[in-house]
Amino acid sequence: MTSTDTHSSTVAPPARRFYPQLEGMRAIAALGVLTTHVAFQTRAVQIPVLGPVLGRLDLAVALFFALSGFLLWRPWVDRAHGDNGGHPPIRRYLRHRFVRIWPAYVVVVVVVLLLLPDAQGADATVWLANLTLTQVFVPLSLTAGLTQMWSLSVEVAFYAILPIIGLALLRLRGRRRDWRIAALAVLGLVSLAWAWPAMALPLPAGVEPKNWVIGHLPWFLAGLVLAEVAGAIEHGHAPRWIERVASISARRWLMFGVLVVAYALACTPLAGPTGLGVLTNLQFATKMVLGALCGYALLAPLVCSAGPFRILTSPVMLALGRWSYGIFIWHLAVLAVVFGLFGIVPFSGDTPLVWSITVVLTIGVAAASYAFVEEPARRWLRRRESGVSSSERSGSTTDHTAAQAASSTAISAGN
Repeated sequence: MTSTDTHSSTVAPPARRFYPQLEGMRAIAALGVLTTHVAFQTRAVQIPVLGPVLGRLDLAVALFFALSGFLLWRPWVDRAHGDNGGHPPIRRYLRHRFVRIWPAYVVVVVVVLLLLPDAQGADATVWLANLTLTQVFVPLSLTAGLTQMWSLSVEVAFYAILPIIGLALLRLRGRRRDWRIAALAVLGLVSLAWAWPAMALPLPAGVEPKNWVIGHLPWFLAGLVLAEVAGAIEHGHAPRWIERVASISARRWLMFGVLVVAYALACTPLAGPTGLGVLTNLQFATKMVLGALCGYALLAPLVCSAGPFRILTSPVMLALGRWSYGIFIWHLAVLAVVFGLFGIVPFSGDTPLVWSITVVLTIGVAAASYAFVEEPARRWLRRRESGVSSSERSGSTTDHTAAQAASSTAISAGN
């Protein structure tokens, strides 16, 4: 699994671009997701100053959404800058997304609903909503051990609309490709207003339309915009203003400053309460803006600068990055078991102990998930596609590579 992107052309594709540092960043983000849930269930979020910082680690979802946006949008950017026209093969893209997400996810859902005491006895609606990742549309379908999956539901919805966005911008190529960033920015601004009409929708009680993909588009679009910037530079088609954006994005300390300011503001009431508090429409929109800034600031130096990124590309971080999807989908179930297994009362403290045990056990389960479910599923798909004709294979190299590169980006955080 690599963070690779290629550009397919009618002659020969250039060398693949590999971003191993994104693997390490996934590992940090995955552990951030775990940490914020441990902090909430041990009441650490109520500690002055430190509590909001831990509670707002739910913004790791912004990072994962931006990662998805960046890696999955690169094939579309490459096609916009290439001479062969057309678009990445959509059916192949969807196959890879399905095989990447559902096999390991279904195992978690079945195990949790059958074996976790707090989740047992779920009715058919809960089973169906969780197995199909439609929790955000079905009232009262989130259950113990699986509550974080609302954001995976949003991620899957993004997979579905990404080709629509790509096809809509297909004509913005050649001299008009400079307008692609502007079009994405406009889409982001429009989505920021979603909270107001969303609350007027006649929906059943328990359905939160703010948690639909349209409300979280700014976090994905941070990655799409970064893909446009990086793609224009790599293909040598960047006008001066994009070169300037890329130069600014490569400045690590500047981006670190943006991250610190955006995250600090997100820890204030401007972005609403942490935990399970209700956000006003303005607070929700503010959180989307600050999350997009955090996601962009974290990823931009990793993509626009030359490195080195020794910590992120160390063997340990690369391994944790490969297991990051498993860390996300299993950590709440493991956390629930930790409380019962070690006789720790939830919401009673012991944060360092609970965190340490949960991290160790979750990493073990995630490694097993990768070895026995995730990687075998990908190998099966590769064998299945090995019989594809060479002409079809050459036309879909870009999409296949990006799908492999984004294999762990489908992890996100929920409250």
